[in-house]
Amino acid sequence: MTDRMVETTAPPIAVFRGGWHNAAVIAVALVLSLPVLVVLGHVFVPSDDVWRHLVETVLADYVINTLLLMVGVAVGTFIGGVGCAWLASMCSFPGRGIFEWALLLPMALPAYIIAYTYTGMLDFAGPVQGGLRVVFGWGYGDYWFPEIRSLGGAVIMLSLVLYPYVYLLARAAFLNQSICVLDVSRTLGNGPWRTFLTVALPLARPAIVAGMSLALMETIADYGTVQYFGVPTFTTGIFRTWYGLNNAAAASQLSAVLLVFVIALIALERGSRARARFHHTTERHQDIRRIELSGWKAAAAFLFCFFAVFFGFLLPAGQLAWWSFVVAGEQIDARFAGLVWHSLQLGVIAAFLSVLLALFLGYGRRLARSRGVRAAVHLAGMGYAVPGTVIAVGVIIPFAWLDNTVDAFLRANFGISTGLILSGTLAALVFAYLVRFLAVSLQTVNAGLDRIRPSLDEAGRSLGLHPGEVVRRIHVPILKGSLLTAFLLVFVDVLKELPATLILRPFNFNTLAVRAYEMASEERLADAGPAALAIVLAGILPVILLSRSITKTRGTRP
Repeated sequence: MTDRMVETTAPPIAVFRGGWHNAAVIAVALVLSLPVLVVLGHVFVPSDDVWRHLVETVLADYVINTLLLMVGVAVGTFIGGVGCAWLASMCSFPGRGIFEWALLLPMALPAYIIAYTYTGMLDFAGPVQGGLRVVFGWGYGDYWFPEIRSLGGAVIMLSLVLYPYVYLLARAAFLNQSICVLDVSRTLGNGPWRTFLTVALPLARPAIVAGMSLALMETIADYGTVQYFGVPTFTTGIFRTWYGLNNAAAASQLSAVLLVFVIALIALERGSRARARFHHTTERHQDIRRIELSGWKAAAAFLFCFFAVFFGFLLPAGQLAWWSFVVAGEQIDARFAGLVWHSLQLGVIAAFLSVLLALFLGYGRRLARSRGVRAAVHLAGMGYAVPGTVIAVGVIIPFAWLDNTVDAFLRANFGISTGLILSGTLAALVFAYLVRFLAVSLQTVNAGLDRIRPSLDEAGRSLGLHPGEVVRRIHVPILKGSLLTAFLLVFVDVLKELPATLILRPFNFNTLAVRAYEMASEERLADAGPAALAIVLAGILPVILLSRSITKTRGTRP
């Protein structure tokens, strides 16, 4: 009886420390980190003369263009994200209540889709240049017009859809700043602009750097935009080396070089947080007293936010809606329904498995105080920082090796050929999605678990519940909101993912993202409209959920 009482009343952490659950968490984390480890391991695999050829011809272009793209997007997202966050959080002007959530809408637009729409509007045959030629009577070569398909065009497209990452975190930081600190700045004679520069901005610096790091990770992971605009970067180079030169080792080595950029961004973000020396000097928090803007200042604030929403979402979404209306009779048919089904199928499967894995790993992190378990869980969540092309390369190499090994063994011993069991099937594609997007669900679930008191776990254990029952009967009901949010975010990310889908999809298997890419590659931009619009519509709900979540972080005065 005494042993039984000790077993049921002991905290879960003590019971399972070093047990099978910890081993299972570490094993799952290692499996999910396999693609990245494979890519890094292939640095030492001979690639014949292909790597030397890449170094002598295109590697410098890949490095320079990737760096210029990152610098341009960093500037664009900082100006748009921080500026809009300050205006929507700390100022009062007409339309502010709408802009609070509308400024997040560009997150629903993948960068490659906004690139297609603006190309259709701004290229030589588009309505803008066509209208100019009609109005002024110009002909070919009579006028200058900026080239949308360029490095600068790619910077603008990516900045328009990625500034919400900075806006999201910067606004949350501004909303949670101590009003007492801002009041002290005002009593010292600082106006709103000086208070923003010397107090609010330094306090929000860690959040801003984190948002910019996310935006830059998405930038270096982008394939559709830079490929369509003809800008040679690492992602396009990996794809061309894999398919054009048929050299897995060289593609892996390019991927490893790209990982250096990713690691540098992660180190920059964490280093910035570690070196921050700006702190709140009080725990008192009052309702925000927004700065009243009037006259030209109110008009400028309205236009600044409106242009971000208009060019980042309303204009391209309107163009997609028009294209979809024009080609609906030809494009929306049984084949299109199949594309929708394929995309929904992949999204639901990947999101469901991602939430399950996040719950398993998150609860394993909660149970264990072992640094090894926590490091393993952190490692499993690193995939979001890795581009889809890199993950695809890291998935296909071990999966193809395993398929060939199993097939050779069965053929030699039993005369049976299994063919492709993993590589070239949905299994490889779903696994790549899990590696890529597990971090999204893991962060959401961990945030929810951190709000649950450990005493609830102990109470469940004292009633004789094993850890699985504690999760099912106690944690899951409390985490319903977090689990739903994680599911929706991963679902939409899967719908938007392009490079991994292009590389790993089974033969004759298309999705909405692939369909939009193929139509745009053939310059059939209007035909790409329905598939692109479907992806955009699916992304709106999670955007609204994100906006509501940060609005609830703190009550504010109107």
